[in-house]
Amino acid sequence: MNKPFVVVSCPIDTYSGYGSRARDVVRALMKSDKYDVKILSQRWGSTPYGFLNENNPEEKKMKDAIIPPQLTRQPDVWIQITVPNEFQKIGKFNIGITAGIETDICTPQFIEGCNNMDLILGSSNHTKTVFEKTIYDKKDKAGNLQGTVKLETKCEVLFEGLDLEKYFHIEPKDLPKTELVSELDTIDENFCFLFVGHWLQGDIGEDRKNVGLMIKTFLETFKNKKSKPALILKTMSGPATIMDRDDILKKIENVRKDISGNLPNIYFLHGEVEDKDMNHLYNHPKVKAMISLTKGEGFGRPLLEFTQSKKPLIVSNWSGHIDFLKSD
Repeated sequence: MNKPFVVVSCPIDTYSGYGSRARDVVRALMKSDKYDVKILSQRWGSTPYGFLNENNPEEKKMKDAIIPPQLTRQPDVWIQITVPNEFQKIGKFNIGITAGIETDICTPQFIEGCNNMDLILGSSNHTKTVFEKTIYDKKDKAGNLQGTVKLETKCEVLFEGLDLEKYFHIEPKDLPKTELVSELDTIDENFCFLFVGHWLQGDIGEDRKNVGLMIKTFLETFKNKKSKPALILKTMSGPATIMDRDDILKKIENVRKDISGNLPNIYFLHGEVEDKDMNHLYNHPKVKAMISLTKGEGFGRPLLEFTQSKKPLIVSNWSGHIDFLKSD
């Protein structure tokens, strides 16, 4: 008996949260051995390609499953891992997997995209709730009410989770002396806050993850203090290029120059960092807490990863990460 033909359209080969989500889903489908799994590799914004390593048997299997964009037959199951306005009904059964939205309402295009599918799997209860509560009036050009735009498709929460073989607690004495760990050892301060995430478009207070305002708040809070903590900033705006690095350095300096006084240090970590090195960063003894003033996350993978270090997080009390970050 032939296995059901499953096609997953996703950013499988990108350095992004959606890329990680895609690899988790594809890995699970392949491990089940119930399906004939093929992949349509998509981009994800300006995040770089090249995550899949052919020397890793599991990732090579994913790479070998990538097919050209022209499908030769209809999938039994079509899965899209992306934002809802891109959802298309292509298979006999269609599943949309998305972190969804970061606010308290979503656009009509997101709702209409969800309604193209047979099942929606959101990353958090926040995602599911916003989809279900968003309703728009649909009017003609004369302003007459024609009906409503609301979610008609079944929506469930598929928690993203994390790989406990990659992210786990390490005692300081057991940290290997890698290049990254040795570099962190040279930091003068013994108390560092850590931020991990993309620095997206917008001026201070406008970018979704609120990186600019977080830096400003950090500098204002600890300026002129006798004993200052540091901030380690693991961020990118796009591909891991020199231009991107220099652009972020300029943005940091633009925040700093508007604040007078003796300011605390910011250490900037840029580029592609492997999972094991990220886990070493989370567990490094100079890193005492993770901080994020994000204005919304469909999920927030770095926040979940950091919990395994057994250190506290200072995070906005809002959005997808509330599913797994509890006040205690």
